[in-house]
Amino acid sequence: MAANAEIPLDLYPTESDLPYEEEILRDPFKLKGWWRYLVARASAPFKKRSILYERALKALPGSYKLWHAYLRERLDAVRPFPITHPSYASLNNTFERALVTMHRMPRIWIMYLSSLTDQRLLTRARRTFDRALRALPVTQHDRIWPLYLKLVSLPGVPVETSFRVYRRYLAFDPSHVEDFIDFLLQSKRWQEAADRLASVLNDDAFYSIKGKTKHQLWLELCDLLTKHATEILGLKVDPIIRGGIRKFTDEVGRLWTSLADYYVRRGLYEKARDIFEEGISTVITVRDFSVIFDAYAQFEQSALAAKLEAAEDDSDDEMDGGEGGKDGMEKLAKKFLEGCWLNDDDDTDLRLARFERLFDRRPELLNSVLLRQNPHNVEQWHRRVKLFEGDPARQASTYVEAVKTVDPAKAVGKPHTLWVAFAKMYEEHNRLDSAEEIFKKATQVNYKTVDHLSSVWCEWAEMELRHKNFTEAIELMRQATAEPSVEVKRRAAAEGNEPVQMKLHKSLRLWSFYVDLEESLGTLESTRAVYERILDLRIATPQIILNYAFLLEENKYFEDAFKVYERGVKIFKYPHVRDIWVTYLSKFVKRYGKSKLDRARELFEQAIEQTPSQEVKPLFLQYAKLEEDFGLAKRAMNVYDRAVKTVADNEKLSMYEIYIARAAEIYGVPKTRQIYEQAIESGLPPNDVKAMCLKYAELERNLGEIDRARAIFVFSSNYADPRSDPDFWKKWKDFEIQHGNEDTFREMLRISRSVSASYSQTHFILPEYLMQKDQKLTVEEAVDTLKRAGVPEDQMGALERQLAADPSSNSLINKDSSARAVSFVRGGVVEPEPDTIKRAVANAEEIDLPESDSDEENIEIAQKSVPAAVFGELAKKAAEEKEGEDDDAGTKLGALERIKRQRQQ
Repeated sequence: MAANAEIPLDLYPTESDLPYEEEILRDPFKLKGWWRYLVARASAPFKKRSILYERALKALPGSYKLWHAYLRERLDAVRPFPITHPSYASLNNTFERALVTMHRMPRIWIMYLSSLTDQRLLTRARRTFDRALRALPVTQHDRIWPLYLKLVSLPGVPVETSFRVYRRYLAFDPSHVEDFIDFLLQSKRWQEAADRLASVLNDDAFYSIKGKTKHQLWLELCDLLTKHATEILGLKVDPIIRGGIRKFTDEVGRLWTSLADYYVRRGLYEKARDIFEEGISTVITVRDFSVIFDAYAQFEQSALAAKLEAAEDDSDDEMDGGEGGKDGMEKLAKKFLEGCWLNDDDDTDLRLARFERLFDRRPELLNSVLLRQNPHNVEQWHRRVKLFEGDPARQASTYVEAVKTVDPAKAVGKPHTLWVAFAKMYEEHNRLDSAEEIFKKATQVNYKTVDHLSSVWCEWAEMELRHKNFTEAIELMRQATAEPSVEVKRRAAAEGNEPVQMKLHKSLRLWSFYVDLEESLGTLESTRAVYERILDLRIATPQIILNYAFLLEENKYFEDAFKVYERGVKIFKYPHVRDIWVTYLSKFVKRYGKSKLDRARELFEQAIEQTPSQEVKPLFLQYAKLEEDFGLAKRAMNVYDRAVKTVADNEKLSMYEIYIARAAEIYGVPKTRQIYEQAIESGLPPNDVKAMCLKYAELERNLGEIDRARAIFVFSSNYADPRSDPDFWKKWKDFEIQHGNEDTFREMLRISRSVSASYSQTHFILPEYLMQKDQKLTVEEAVDTLKRAGVPEDQMGALERQLAADPSSNSLINKDSSARAVSFVRGGVVEPEPDTIKRAVANAEEIDLPESDSDEENIEIAQKSVPAAVFGELAKKAAEEKEGEDDDAGTKLGALERIKRQRQQ
């Protein structure tokens, strides 16, 4: 009874538990009965449920489901308590009991190990981890090791223990060596971290699970070696970093500075300085150079600052005088060695000089970097020479190095400029013999193009000219333009690679310079020989032809000059021959004028025949001017007529204007009517036709031909849309206001509406087959046709009423035996006959005058004289000739006859 009193009554089974108790009594080894019992009592206190779990596990100790649920509830029950609470000991005891049968279940181990880790029971947890790894198969170790590594990474765990655990883990999975390296770095075990990194980099089969490249790992190793140079032993830092420099070219500057930093940290300052110098002299990019140079400058500045600070400290110690005491031997040694330069520790001036020298050398070092990128860059060599301005020896050595290094076939720029500048440097120092020697060597170089070699020869000759050696200059040009012998050509062809020296004798630049020298210093015969040689080599240009002809003209060899022009026009085609033709024709006409008119005409015909239509206009004008000055007016008009038919379409209008102006001046204004009509019918663009019509109409108006001018306006109205060209209609309106009447003005308005409708997109046009000449169209047929075309009913009705209003018009188009005249027709209204129009106009302008019964009354009618411009120059000449004849005949006529003729005039 005493034992039963210790158990609370609420833990005993109740009446509601009896069905479950009876079921487990009948079959205590059946999991389903125990599990239904536990589910039914899910809301019961944990103590009562723990009793149920214990009873069930006693009957079924090998049930994973019961153990897992029981342990989870125990973990949830102890979670609110601190880790020092006794409940944790009971929990651990339960886990141990469970592992007796559940030692093959990794989930049970994970729950137990996580609980021990949270309780910070390091030793017990480490041993339990070892038990778990021994109990579970290797395939399930990957579920245990992350928890194990988490345990050894906790603070307070001995470092050696952690190392051993990590080493064991790497034996299981070597791919996680990066985690171990990170742990070593966190634990400040630099030596082992460096060894592990080096082994990883040496393993070609290594693959980073963190996605790091070999390049990143190499940089980490370099940083580790340089920052902890004194703590890492056994690794050859210098070969390792140099290997990275050779392998990773995009981080050369950083690796060089890392290597120098390694020696600085080890106290080897001179070695560090050598590394900096080596890095600056080997990098090939400006970015790497800037990185190394900035680190080098910072190193020198730090060394100088440290030395100045040390010197200040020494002076302070000397001022303190005898503090601490010194033994007699040190004083004696200082006394004997005082003043000796070997015992002078003050190298401040040397360090300052090094610092300044470094910055003075920066442009030169940077130029060296650019030349290492491309040693054949000519411009960089010129810049390098400028850096040594004031030091001829350095400049000469730089030029020598440049001409030896630069390959003309790979050069960027003009390699011959190096030779020329080298020679000019010696020329500036009055060393002509050395300059000539350099030019001589320069002419033997196989340049990429002939122009480079010819430039060298020209510069050589110009140098001789500057020093008044005219004969030597001409001899140099004669030597340069000499054609290689047949044997030399055969030898060059056999070698397969023909040098530019074989093509030098055809260099136009060289011959141009040569002929200039001959014109200035030589004789006429030698100059002509040079020009003839240029023509024989077929390297002449139009300018050389012109220069040759001008030379002959200056020396009064006109026929020879014309022969040169003839050769030029045979050699060249358009557009290069244009200047030669213009000059040739101008000179020929100026020279011979009327004396050789037929030959001039042949030249013009030949030039016009060879000239394209876009370029022929100036020649036609020059040809017409020749005919006007020395030929016949009729021929000049024929030339103008050919010109307007030959020139390009965009120049026809201007050509017609010139034609009309010259015809009016020579033959008079009436002659231009034919030209105007020809221009209008020649197929000019619509805008040009309209402009020509306006000028034609203005001409007729000035001549008093109002009807002709109005007819021209009517014709040209087809090309002028009233909405887009109001200027035309304004001119016609002003014309009608000044010269017309009400009917003509209304006719103008009607035509304006008709043209506007024809330009409108809503204007309906009858089919073409209905507009034929001999076909009639009745009202019904027209309505039916318009209906099929989609014209609305109201418009068709209006048209039908309009047609029906005039019974005489049974068709829209009347049959006409003659060709139909071009005119504007009102819709549905038949045009009256021309005679009817004339009678109507005459009646409209008729003025009633009183009739006179006397037939003898004399009525004087005012007469208007015709303008003199109508007849032109030829009419004036004819009138003058007639007056001369009248004067001669006047002596034979009587006085009365002479008076009558004078009155008529």
